[in-house]
Amino acid sequence: MKVIPFEVNSGIENMQIDRSLLETAIRRQQREHVFRLYGWSPRCVSLGRNQKADFVDLAFLKQHKIDLVKRLTGGRALMHDKELTYCYICPIDSLKNGDSIMASYREILQIFIEPFKMLGIDLEISDEKKYSNMDINYCMQISTSADICYKGKKLIGSAQYRKEGYILQHGSILFDYNKALLEKIFKEPINTDVITCMKEINPDISIFDLIHIWDNK
Repeated sequence: MKVIPFEVNSGIENMQIDRSLLETAIRRQQREHVFRLYGWSPRCVSLGRNQKADFVDLAFLKQHKIDLVKRLTGGRALMHDKELTYCYICPIDSLKNGDSIMASYREILQIFIEPFKMLGIDLEISDEKKYSNMDINYCMQISTSADICYKGKKLIGSAQYRKEGYILQHGSILFDYNKALLEKIFKEPINTDVITCMKEINPDISIFDLIHIWDNK
C-alpha cells in the first residue's frame, strides 16, 4: 500500500489531488492501493456528488470564511474543520468482494480497526442495512452500513466513487465539532445521540497521533 504524506490544502486542491490520484491509477492500471490522509484550510463544506445545494447559504459561508466544493464521491455534505479526511484508491478486482458495494466498504474500512486498537479504541462497522433519515443534509447524521462507530455512535462516515474498474473511497474522521455552527450551516438540528468524536472518546489523542500510525505501513 502506498501511503501519501499528510498535508493540508484548500478544498479545491484536495479534490484535485484525489481526482489526479484516481486518474493516474486508471491510466497506469496500478495494482498498489493508495491511502491518503489530509486536512483542509480554510474550513470547507463538501457536497456529495449528487447532492443538491439548495440548503447552502453562500453569504453565511463567505462571512465565516468557509469554502464550498463538490466531491467525486456520493453521500451527503460534510464540514471539514476539526476532522481528518481519508482517501483510499484501489482496483475493484483487488478486493475479495469488490463487486459488492457494501462488502467493499467493509473491506476497505478494516484499515482503521487495528490502528485505532493501538490507541486503545475498539471500533465497529455498523450493522445498518439501509439508509435512514435521507431528508437531512449532514452526512454524519445518516446511518449506513458504511459507517464506523464507537459504542453505537458514528465516528467515521464514508462514500465511494467507481470508475473504469477502480474505487475511490472518501471518509471523514471526526475529532471535534461545533454543534451550533453545524446547525446554522446545514439548517437542521444536530442529534448528538448518533454521532461522536475523538474529543469525546479520548481528548488526549491528536490528529497527528493518528496520522503517524500509518507512517511505516
